Amino acid sequence: MRSVLPRHPRALLTGFALALALTGLLGACAARPTGVTALLDRLGPTPLLLVGEQHDAPAHQALQRDLVQALAAEGRLAAVVMEMVEAGHQTDGLPRDADEARVRQALGWSGDEGWPWATYRPVVMAAVAAGVPVVGGNLPRRDMRAAMGDAGLDATVPAAALAAQREAIRTGHCDLLPASQLGPMARIQLARDRSLARVAEQRLAGGRTVLLIAGNGHVRADVGVPLHLPAGQPHRVIVARAGEAGSGVPADAFWDTPALPPQDHCAALRERFKR
Repeated sequence: MRSVLPRHPRALLTGFALALALTGLLGACAARPTGVTALLDRLGPTPLLLVGEQHDAPAHQALQRDLVQALAAEGRLAAVVMEMVEAGHQTDGLPRDADEARVRQALGWSGDEGWPWATYRPVVMAAVAAGVPVVGGNLPRRDMRAAMGDAGLDATVPAAALAAQREAIRTGHCDLLPASQLGPMARIQLARDRSLARVAEQRLAGGRTVLLIAGNGHVRADVGVPLHLPAGQPHRVIVARAGEAGSGVPADAFWDTPALPPQDHCAALRERFKR
């Protein structure tokens, strides 16, 4: 049988050196973290990771699913707290192979009038399959009216944060709300942030991470959930941005995705107000 090795010793050494170089290069590529892994490595371990989203950006829910899977694979995920589910609902005790019907029942996710199940199903089911509880963090609807009238909530954040919340309500409703409603509506946001913070705090577990998923406005350090955490509570914030949306929001890291097609949200809101 004819040898396939190079006849010349120098050629043999050159080929061997090339193989070593390629092996090292491939090994370095394999070891180099990318995407979500690189994001988590950059942030470092944290007991509480707040992840903001633009609700109508599918790439942001894909990020959440990937974070769930990455943290769970390393045994680092303690719980997933979601704005999309009211406090008092959780999947604790469900088996990993629980079907969607059981999961939705446990979370009180009965319809799609608020949060479309199809949008968040991959996130929720990834956590359940990993044996990680999904926990509702949002203020229950039954408590909203009481929150609107609770003037004590105004003092739970600095004056600048309260003013920013009221301004966000005004602009978010396209100047269609009477001025008298701005304060009460802002209190609902404060109560939601406080509820999310409390639920997340209750789920903290030594050496692992609680992942909190909410809109970008809720995870902001200057107006959102971080203001309602105990003083000194370590946490990190990721803001997912679609194009220019979300620019200027304080965060420890950003996850940038393509801009969404422009929509006239104010036109749709005006139609609702007419009805």
